[in-house]
Amino acid sequence: QVRLVESGGGSVQAGGSRRLSCGALGYTDRITCMGWFRQAPGKEREGVAGRDSDGNTNYAGSGRGRFTISKDNAKGTLYLQMNALKPEDTAMYYCAAHARGGDCQPDARRYNYWGQGTQVTVSS
Repeated sequence: QVRLVESGGGSVQAGGSRRLSCGALGYTDRITCMGWFRQAPGKEREGVAGRDSDGNTNYAGSGRGRFTISKDNAKGTLYLQMNALKPEDTAMYYCAAHARGGDCQPDARRYNYWGQGTQVTVSS
């Protein structure tokens, strides 16, 4: 089993930055893809970014060009650096992982390990 724990959420003004962190516990050696997703009230969950174990990344949605996914392998921690934040970025952000291989697109259907989420609120 794999347990994911996110942190770093909070309130930020539009134009600001925030870095989210995700720690992975358990049988993490089997993980091939990790990603970030978000869900705003009344909306479906959407993919933000995905990363494979070789460091290849994929981005989706309106965060492309402003958000960066990265991983500190020594700490086993996944990050999402978010810059130039907008009010429409307000959402619950989730870290997710799977062991299915592939190109690690941030497609929620492929991810079977999920964290509890961390809230990001961007005010105008």
